[in-house]
Amino acid sequence: MSEHQTGSEDQRKSIVVTQKLTKIYGKGATRVAALKGVNLRVRRGEFVAVLGPSGSGKTTLLNMLGALDRPTSGRVFIDRVETSKVPERRLYKIRREKLGFIFQTYYLVPTLNALQNVLMPVLPIRANKRYKKRAVRLLEIVGLKDRMHHKPGELSGGEQQRVTIARALILNPSVILADEPTGNLDVKTGAEIIELMRWLNKERGKTFIIVTHDRRIAETAERVFYLMDGRLSDVPAEEY
Repeated sequence: MSEHQTGSEDQRKSIVVTQKLTKIYGKGATRVAALKGVNLRVRRGEFVAVLGPSGSGKTTLLNMLGALDRPTSGRVFIDRVETSKVPERRLYKIRREKLGFIFQTYYLVPTLNALQNVLMPVLPIRANKRYKKRAVRLLEIVGLKDRMHHKPGELSGGEQQRVTIARALILNPSVILADEPTGNLDVKTGAEIIELMRWLNKERGKTFIIVTHDRRIAETAERVFYLMDGRLSDVPAEEY
């Protein structure tokens, strides 16, 4: 076991763990504490929602979990690997193998069709037929069998989000991190995306951590956390 792995039995049951996680931006008069000692533990196969208003630290937390940013202090473990201590040159491998990302704004390449966008994470090995078959199958699973050769501009918002979900799954990651996945969608389409994510969780065993304003996601989640002013709790504040 490497020096950056945790060996306790409780840790082994958990796929995502943070310990006293703190993130501070700026110095002096401009100092802002975005996260204040956040402790979070998510078990493999859970569907977890983190609710909070704008500016509460939700995206900062997701960036820490996704190894997209470093904490000021505290520890982050993904599948028993302490990502907060892994050198930057090795973090890409953890993101690639352990994590899938779903973004509110999709981040699809407009000149590529749906199938090509799903294959973006494997572009260095795009000639591998196995991944192309997997991408086709994923697009079928998310309901885009007949739309995979359409470009983003030819797809609805809900269809574009389905492409991002398929893209997040292409490398079969351990954890899916979603940032406001229904934020740009109408009520009906948002409900369909929630249903799809929940199906992937229940039927495919995918672990989901979703930061959101959408109470419908909270209603279907196994556990709900509330982030207010950088502090995480499983008890809603008065605003909720």
